Amino acid sequence: MKISKKIEQSQKEGKIWWSFEYFPPRTAQGLQNLLDRIERMRNLGPEFIDITWNAGGRTSELTSEMVRLCQGVIGIETCMHLTCTNMPREKVDIALCEAKKHGCRNILALRGDPPQGKDEWEAVEGGFVHGIDLVRHIHKDYDDYFDIAVAGFPQNMLLPPEERDLEIKYLKEKIDAGVGFIFTQMFYDVDIFIDWVKAIRAAGITIPIVPGIAPIQTWNGFLKATALAKTKIPQFFMDALEPHKNDDEKVRAIGTKLVGDMCRKILDADLGIQGLHFYTMNLEKGTKMLLQELNLVPRVETLKPLPWRQSLTPNRRQENIRPIFWANRTQSYLSRTENWDEFPNGRFGDSRSPAYGELDGYGVSLKQTKEEGLKLWGEPKSFDDIAQLFSKFCLKKLSALPWSDQPVSGETSAIATNLSKINQLGFLTINSQPAVNGAPSDDPKFGWGPGDGYVYQKAYLEFFVNPELLEILISEIEMDTKMTYYVINKQGDLRTNNHSEGPNAVTWGVFPGKEIVQPTIVEAISFMAWKDEAYELGAKWANIYETTSPSRKLIVDILDNSYLVNVVHNDFKDTKAIFAPFFKAGEKYAASRATANGSAQTNGNLN
Repeated sequence: MKISKKIEQSQKEGKIWWSFEYFPPRTAQGLQNLLDRIERMRNLGPEFIDITWNAGGRTSELTSEMVRLCQGVIGIETCMHLTCTNMPREKVDIALCEAKKHGCRNILALRGDPPQGKDEWEAVEGGFVHGIDLVRHIHKDYDDYFDIAVAGFPQNMLLPPEERDLEIKYLKEKIDAGVGFIFTQMFYDVDIFIDWVKAIRAAGITIPIVPGIAPIQTWNGFLKATALAKTKIPQFFMDALEPHKNDDEKVRAIGTKLVGDMCRKILDADLGIQGLHFYTMNLEKGTKMLLQELNLVPRVETLKPLPWRQSLTPNRRQENIRPIFWANRTQSYLSRTENWDEFPNGRFGDSRSPAYGELDGYGVSLKQTKEEGLKLWGEPKSFDDIAQLFSKFCLKKLSALPWSDQPVSGETSAIATNLSKINQLGFLTINSQPAVNGAPSDDPKFGWGPGDGYVYQKAYLEFFVNPELLEILISEIEMDTKMTYYVINKQGDLRTNNHSEGPNAVTWGVFPGKEIVQPTIVEAISFMAWKDEAYELGAKWANIYETTSPSRKLIVDILDNSYLVNVVHNDFKDTKAIFAPFFKAGEKYAASRATANGSAQTNGNLN
């Protein structure tokens, strides 16, 4: 979605919004850490993010890769910087082509800084000289596909009048060439900013202005950034900060108050500005503290337009239904379905037709390194040790399992105790959701989608279980006509009590002025495709241990002799019903084992 449209929509709704900027790191490990941070900071509720283009154009490929991952995997609207520095026309065209392919609709067009090692900016052969040239080129080749932004410089108000007016004239020419909104350079003098806004409005510039806000992280960082950008610092900032320059925590706390006051003045100045763009410097804490200072709380609709993370690539923007099995493995699902040419009417469609990509096309892997896995899961020696790990994960006492790319979701707290119990009874759960009967769509735990709606869920459990315990469980489930199940083994033999060929919607929402939305389903073909991945993840876990170790043998034996099962309780009004057969089956299984052990001991004594 175009950012100018997002801003327009926010204006109509009278809501304050915010966004974040990140820059490409220099190392592969730095990239992974940053993507993890962007994923976490998404929960702070930004309407969009933007990714910079390194001064000198040295990280163009990395910028494009970050745009791809943020749009496609993290599912957040992304604006890509594009500069003229060291960029011949062909390289610009490749960057724009890649951006469009990744679903990016927003470009910040900049002349850019001088190349590294040079004091003066100079155009490359076949490149562009001014930012306006880049704006015109984008429109020539892509018409109105991209929403183009340019930079604005409030500090220009400090220039001599003739020079200041000339800069405003140049900005107006860029706007008239087809620009949708303006990002400003960082500033700390709010009066200069307000005067600049009024000046460019008087010059006939009416498009949205997005103020660039830089959290104060440390004293040295603050001085370095302001010196680099030649930013004027109000004296009262210096008076408040300098006495504590050797105490980073104190500087950050005081800086948060100062910048927070500046933000409030902007929002209260009747400038038509209701948004703030935070220059994060790839850091989390300072931005989070500022949002807390301003009491800016993310809306559920911004965080979760659907109960799963939506991809914003062109062929998936309208996708609104997915199988539940990949709830904790988003990137795997995207990779295995990336060659699907369409999602009919935004729906999951018939999985028999497009066919899932093979596992070796994506490559199943654990998120954890061998060292991290050993630290997390230790060296289990018995089934009870394994069950304890699963139980701890459900109770949020363990941060990850091989089947989950992230910790358990907030909604799991509603069933965490029961999940923990059934794991201890022998059902090793790898996915679940509680029953929900008409929770408001803005509910902080269960909510998703537009406001003033209601959301519903059927209770769902997915787990590994041994054959003997499975048969006892099935006998209990079949006494409840509202329960359906699918059972599959490692070889792919499937059994079910579900006589319907269609998918079973396990999540749906009712919203004003919309059809009922059914974004999460359970169906057989998807489950069969997921089965291979589920077993392979267990094998990857086993492989972090030495070949002859008891832990490796234990995990392999459990997987080789377990079934993968999913169960749905179709009465969404009964929040506890799904667990009843598990408790009964667990008790019967424990009793049968105790009897068998007693008989064996008796027979042993007789001998």
